[in-house]
Formats: sequence, C-alpha cells, structure tokens
Amino acid sequence: MSAILGRKLGMTSLFSEDGVFVPCTVIEAGPCPVVQVKTKESDGYNAVQIGYDLIPERKINRPRAGHFAKNGVQPHRHLKEFRELVDKVNSGDILTVETFAIGDKIKVSANGKGKGFQGVVRRHHFGGVGMATHGQSDRPRAPGSIGSSSFPSRVFKGMKMAGRMGGKRITVRNLTVLQVIPEDNILIVKGSIPGAMNSVVEIVKL
Repeated sequence: MSAILGRKLGMTSLFSEDGVFVPCTVIEAGPCPVVQVKTKESDGYNAVQIGYDLIPERKINRPRAGHFAKNGVQPHRHLKEFRELVDKVNSGDILTVETFAIGDKIKVSANGKGKGFQGVVRRHHFGGVGMATHGQSDRPRAPGSIGSSSFPSRVFKGMKMAGRMGGKRITVRNLTVLQVIPEDNILIVKGSIPGAMNSVVEIVKL
C-alpha cells in the first residue's frame, strides 16, 4: 500500500548530518484498516477504501455501521478511497506508518486554514491605492474603481475582489520523509504541509 491517512501534530526542526537546520512537520499516520477493496467487475472501478480514527459504534449512523460490519472492521471516523495503488491488500488489513521509509518522496493533501472574509490587500496582495488614483482618497486598503465606463456597464466575472479566503483543498508534492517512528505512528516530513494542527491529511507515496 502506498497511501495512508494521518493527523498533523505540528512543526519542529532537525539538524542534518552536515549541520543544516531543517524545518519539518510531525504527522501521526495511521494505523488505518482497509475497509473495502473495490474492483472494476463489482464496482465499476478499482479502489481501496481505508479508515482512520477509531470511534465507538454509537457515534455512527446505521448505514455506515452496516458498511463496517459487512467488511468486518471496527467503525472509524474518516473514510477515504485511493485509486490505482500498486500493492494488493484485502479487507481487514492494517496499514501502518512502516509503509514509508526514510528518503521516500510523498505528496500530502489537506484542507488549508480558513481565513474567513478578507479584503483585496490580504486576499489578492493589492498594494492599496492610497492617495494615488482609482477614485479613492481616504481608504488606502480599498480595491478602487472596478467599473468599465458606459460600455459594457457591468463588472466582469472573475474580478479580484474581497471575499472568502482559504479553506480549500491543497496538495504539496515532493516532500521528503526524514524519520519514521513506528512505535508512536509518527512520520516526520521535511518542510510544511497544508492544514491546521490536528487536521486530517492524506499521504501518498510518489
């Protein structure tokens, strides 16, 4: 198996053998049971569904409880499908952090931090019009004029304006595994990954 779910614990730093300071992220990866193996014959496509974060059965609804019971797996909070994985697995197999080794290249996907409603300076890096032009004289962080005169007398779609920022899915590729600590299900990755602390992340070996 070349993928696993985990939780971002935070960031720390290490020193390499030649004394270089390396910022890195600590991830609690797995254990993740294989809940279902989908095939093209039975489901129309090939995929492996895995679970993460064990929870009591009383905390899930009946359809999901039946899904776990049918496959002989205890209920988990998160389910995720991965397609086109190289290793053959069966329902009930447990995927651990030992799937990865030091030096492996991985990609990590997660929902980025939500920033809420933000103005154009923060959201689009506008410099602010200040006293310059665009019809603004006392609001330096305002977007300025967005009209297009008498023709076509409307605001074009896609105009950079204030709005909701963040909270989108982000994928960072070509991260390097620096350490694997199997006894604590810990994966230490070079650099930063998307998401807030304790957010769920997807880790796939490249």
